[in-house]
Amino acid sequence: MTFQITARALLLASAVALSPLALPAAWAATPADTLVVAATIDDIISLDPAQSFEFSGNDVTQNLYDRLVHFDPLALDKGFQPSLAESWKTSEDGKTLTLTMREGVKFQSGNPVRAEDAAWSIQRAVKLDKSPAFILTQFGLTPENVEQMVKAEGNTLSITMDKPYAETFVLNCLTASVASVVDKETVMANVQGEDLGNTWLSTNSAGSGPYSLAAWRPNEAVQLVANEGYFQGAPAMKRVIVRNVQESSAQRLQLEQGDIDVARNLTPTDVEAVAGNDALKITDEPRGRILYMGLSQKDPLLSNPAVIKAMRHLVNFEGMAGSFLKGQWKIHQNFLPEGYLGASDDNSWTYDVEAAKKILAEGGVTGGTVTTKVRDLREYLDVAQTLQASMAEAGLTLNIEQMTGAQVLDAYRARQVPIFLGEWGPDYADPQTNASTFALNPDNEAEKGSTLAWRNSYAVPAEMQAAVEAAVTEGDAEKRKTMYLDLQKQYHDVAPILPLFQRVEQTASQKGVEGWSGGGAVTSVQYRSVTKKAE
Repeated sequence: MTFQITARALLLASAVALSPLALPAAWAATPADTLVVAATIDDIISLDPAQSFEFSGNDVTQNLYDRLVHFDPLALDKGFQPSLAESWKTSEDGKTLTLTMREGVKFQSGNPVRAEDAAWSIQRAVKLDKSPAFILTQFGLTPENVEQMVKAEGNTLSITMDKPYAETFVLNCLTASVASVVDKETVMANVQGEDLGNTWLSTNSAGSGPYSLAAWRPNEAVQLVANEGYFQGAPAMKRVIVRNVQESSAQRLQLEQGDIDVARNLTPTDVEAVAGNDALKITDEPRGRILYMGLSQKDPLLSNPAVIKAMRHLVNFEGMAGSFLKGQWKIHQNFLPEGYLGASDDNSWTYDVEAAKKILAEGGVTGGTVTTKVRDLREYLDVAQTLQASMAEAGLTLNIEQMTGAQVLDAYRARQVPIFLGEWGPDYADPQTNASTFALNPDNEAEKGSTLAWRNSYAVPAEMQAAVEAAVTEGDAEKRKTMYLDLQKQYHDVAPILPLFQRVEQTASQKGVEGWSGGGAVTSVQYRSVTKKAE
């Protein structure tokens, strides 16, 4: 059953439940069965898993829905594990994956989870063709052929692809949020016109996951309610409340007062202060997110090869990593995060304004002005301002325009951001997830695209794109590793989308919070594993 309450009711209830005046000052002020998290969640656009493609949105959808297979993000060496599918096999020609569904699982509506629901969910995501659809369409699925390529027969689901792919690559894609299985009957009852339920599902849930959506109020809060009938066992936390708290200082204060259990966006200064509090703890967890700089090739200044090369020397890597990014980002100048097959440790770009000046002069660049639109998070703004200062030394002017996360993403996806500073997180636990977005752009003139190369109007060289396509079909792990290392070397020297840092998430929490994980390098937070005990 999907719980629905108004956003106003949610906020009033949360205010009562979390008021330090109504409850003792001790950390147990939050109820024992409720997890209260402070985070920046203004990037959520939709909670439809076929559309959600933002960090905060996927944190929610990963807990509302199940997928056909899953893995332990902290133990990738264990491989894939059954979820809604209890087994699977690939045909001899490597083109068809057949999955057998688990019996007896129910959606929160009470409807049984069927192979038909799984097939329809994939068909629906492909037909809607929202931002994350490329994860599925890269197998040759289109709105026109998906009903023939993805079929349910009895208790089995078959997915036929345009060519053979490594089985691990296909399964990795099926762990992504866009491959979540939704309740066909419930969603179809809420269709508006030809939207396949997208409008309704953006603010409601229809899954079989450990939680259902109680309410979401943009830029304010999300509330989840436990699914007591969850097939893997009911979660210990009966409610999860995620409050949008932008400022690190406000998150720290609420944590210290016992108003929240977890703070996810503390600055290094606040992390240091929390670390000295005996009632609190800090958990470090490497993430797969890459902080990068995209230079739009639509911009006449940024498309100049001399500017692209010079920008590699105008990023103060050591200065930022040793100050406002300290402990939370490490220098990483390649598109595959550390921990992935084929990750490279080539961090050869150096901060050198004089070298940048020389490159610009040799390229005939005497000056110029460009704009960056930046999400109003402190670390992004600090990076932008540091870049602004170094560019000014080289004779280039950078204007900084602050926006909310959703506003920046909308503009970026419309190719309207000359210099983009932000994060990219992997969509599945396979190196192709980043290779296919940083170094693949099959149609640079298309009106719509989802890869980072397209968003930055980067016409990727044909040789590089061919290398991306070849790597995804190679079944030998060592050969794949070499292919991705070679690909990144080629990319590292010429691409206008520059990976800068890899995130290390420092989560602050009450000492009694156990089982917290932000999802490791490859996925999102999992609230079902969280427990609390009094300290």
